[in-house]
Amino acid sequence: MLTHCGTREIETDRLYLRPFRYKDDDDMLKYWISDPKIQSMISEPIYSTKEEVRELLEKYISSYQNDDYYRWAVAEKDSLDCIGQIAVYLVNDKNHWGVIEYCIGSQFHRKGYATEATKAVIDFSFERVNFHKIEVCHKEHNIASKGVIQKCGFTYEGTLRDYFYMDDRYVNKCVYSMLKSEWESNRVE
Repeated sequence: MLTHCGTREIETDRLYLRPFRYKDDDDMLKYWISDPKIQSMISEPIYSTKEEVRELLEKYISSYQNDDYYRWAVAEKDSLDCIGQIAVYLVNDKNHWGVIEYCIGSQFHRKGYATEATKAVIDFSFERVNFHKIEVCHKEHNIASKGVIQKCGFTYEGTLRDYFYMDDRYVNKCVYSMLKSEWESNRVE
């Protein structure tokens, strides 16, 4: 059985994972949500105005009242800037699993932030929520995301062929998972 507790603050060595705030709108526009390349990798629309971002933030912030809602702003400790997001955006109560998604602004790529945030959310998901399984995926051509997934210790499950239609072509979806028992056996105490 899942033990829902909602989005809680998580601190890592270099990051704060915390609920979104309305004042994150400028950072979101600056770092990722208006970037077509970033948004296409996670199949999300491009937001180009503060009003659009405010509407999205209203949706996020109002959802925090639900105990089964898990979406974090990824804030860099040094600057306190909101440089991305991470979420368990699908939660299956009956079968005790969830799906992680993440994005980090391109100027913060290759610093290990996505891996650090993902590992923290994996720990939270298994320790606090008691998921049996966590899934994650990437578009076949997103090699950087594949690297994050592999560094986090997920197991490749398979490829869903021609899953996405983007840029006038079909793109495969690569799916990975981790069981709680695998996480426990690989955990360093």
